[in-house]
Amino acid sequence: MAFKTLASFVSVLAALQVASGALTRRVACPDGVNTATNAACCQLFAVRDDIQKNLFDNGECGEDVHESLRLTFHDAIGFSRSAEANGTFGGGGADGSISIFASIETNFHASLGIDEIVGEQAPFIARHNLTVGDFIQFAGAVGVSNCPGAPRLQFLLGRPNATQPAPDKTIPEPFDTVDSILARFLDAADFSPAEVVALLASHTIAAADEVDPTIPGTPFDSTPELFDTQFFIETQLRGTGFPGTAGNQGEVLSPLPGEMRLQSDSELARDSRTACEWQSMVNNQSKMMTAFAAAMAKLAVIGQDVSQLIDCSEVIPMPPPPASAAHFPAGLSNADVEQACAETPFPTLQTDPGPETSVAPVPPS
Repeated sequence: MAFKTLASFVSVLAALQVASGALTRRVACPDGVNTATNAACCQLFAVRDDIQKNLFDNGECGEDVHESLRLTFHDAIGFSRSAEANGTFGGGGADGSISIFASIETNFHASLGIDEIVGEQAPFIARHNLTVGDFIQFAGAVGVSNCPGAPRLQFLLGRPNATQPAPDKTIPEPFDTVDSILARFLDAADFSPAEVVALLASHTIAAADEVDPTIPGTPFDSTPELFDTQFFIETQLRGTGFPGTAGNQGEVLSPLPGEMRLQSDSELARDSRTACEWQSMVNNQSKMMTAFAAAMAKLAVIGQDVSQLIDCSEVIPMPPPPASAAHFPAGLSNADVEQACAETPFPTLQTDPGPETSVAPVPPS
């Protein structure tokens, strides 16, 4: 009797293992090269290869990657829960409206200059069978994968196309107060202050063109080609100015020649609600990677019914490993830090050897 019971249990276990295997069995894609856990993801391999070669210059972490990542944010954040609750249209979130209604949304003050990447992505959207919202988020995730130290971002497929433009004033700007920025993120998708800080890790591979048009391509940290923690370090250093016209609306003095510091970043780095979270990223690459990936996963589905989306994250390439360690730029040290976190001392970091050097602008695509 015991043997029969054991045999029955083994048979059930075997059946469960077969069923589990069936659920995870990969399907061969029509291209004869790739496989996927869901056949719907097969179409993405061709899109990935096309944009890696022809949009991102064979996998570089350059200007088009920075701008594609910026576009994911500008498209998705255009959503207001409070407006919806009051019976007015609050936007569609990550639905492609910024490209579908480009003549309207790229003229919003917060999105000035973004028309360039919208235009560059348009031919790719036209030749691939993806909705615009899906393409924007997919291109952002693939682009970030080219940056050493970046996390592999989630990508879910199946967003419907926008039917109307997002409302203006839903994208935070560099001259906004910390109060208004945190309130805007809370209204969009219940982002916590810590999640706002995590999203701003995107500035480690970012540069500004429109904040100060006289110095286009000015990066926000000294290593814009690397997804590292330098952004969180350098925003906490005392601003001493650099050749340029620092003082434009939304811009404050930076400690490094050739580097730009946004007013909003400077204030978030020093605000009591965000300063300790900001400082916690300084020498914790793994935390920054994990927090950014989680916050981006939340951003990328604002306004969407996640139950209707298909997980195709496996198509996103695995990014290169981190290529630098946290450090002070040459000539700077802990003595140059404006300590803002009242709970924990600023970490002790090594200083790069050599004389102070200027940060080069990010070359245009």
